[in-house]
Amino acid sequence: MQANPSFRLVYVPGVTPGKWVRVWEERLPDVPLTLVAVPVAEGAATLLADAADAGLVRLPVDRDRLSAIPLYTEATVVVFPKDHWLAAADEVPLADLAEEVVFHPLDDTLGWAELPGRPAIERPATTADAIELVAAGVGVLLVPQSLARFHHRRDLTFRTVSDAPQSQVALAWQLDRTTDLIEEFIGIVRGRTVNSSRGRGQTPPAAEQPKKAAAGGGRPRAGSGKPAAAGRSGGGKSGGGRPAAGRSGSGKAGAPRRGRPRRSS
Repeated sequence: MQANPSFRLVYVPGVTPGKWVRVWEERLPDVPLTLVAVPVAEGAATLLADAADAGLVRLPVDRDRLSAIPLYTEATVVVFPKDHWLAAADEVPLADLAEEVVFHPLDDTLGWAELPGRPAIERPATTADAIELVAAGVGVLLVPQSLARFHHRRDLTFRTVSDAPQSQVALAWQLDRTTDLIEEFIGIVRGRTVNSSRGRGQTPPAAEQPKKAAAGGGRPRAGSGKPAAAGRSGGGKSGGGRPAAGRSGSGKAGAPRRGRPRRSS
């Protein structure tokens, strides 16, 4: 590993790496993590150009050159103006968009086999450009839900489209460059604990031994000859852990008290 390691993580719009970055900073405070935000179409290209060590990108990617672990799948929504007739529905099927102009930006991430609705005269260059056209009342746009939130405008809203293709977000890196730091980040996004992680943030087994000893509650080792600390009561000798006779709360309930009987008057 290099003398002064660092880790560069590229991510695309709609992906929020903050929770994983916080875990990284807790586990590897000596390894700075640099975030690199890029347009959705440049996620994989950034990795192949060695401009980042790993990336949170949208599938598909070139599996001959990149390793990828799918993390989650997003719901697809349709974005439209708040006063549009679609706002009356809780969920919109694709069939309801048959007469709508549906924008298909060049950076689309849904991979349509067949586009719904009526095509626009030109394809917008980006999702951001398509959002501007939707706000102008020209048509509607289908995107992953996180992108609808990323491009939020007060004059627009969205509804879920359950029968539309969906977008997958994945952790990707170059196929032949699975480093210790990448293994560490894989463990973080998969929710591994520090002790189960395969990366350099793993706690050495020797460091766990004192904790295990402390968890024994002071129990002596077999054959040590030392009495257990729990067997002593109030600082005096207890006769091997048995309660002393005559003390309050000791012995069997209801046992008679010994001594001379009191004379009746």
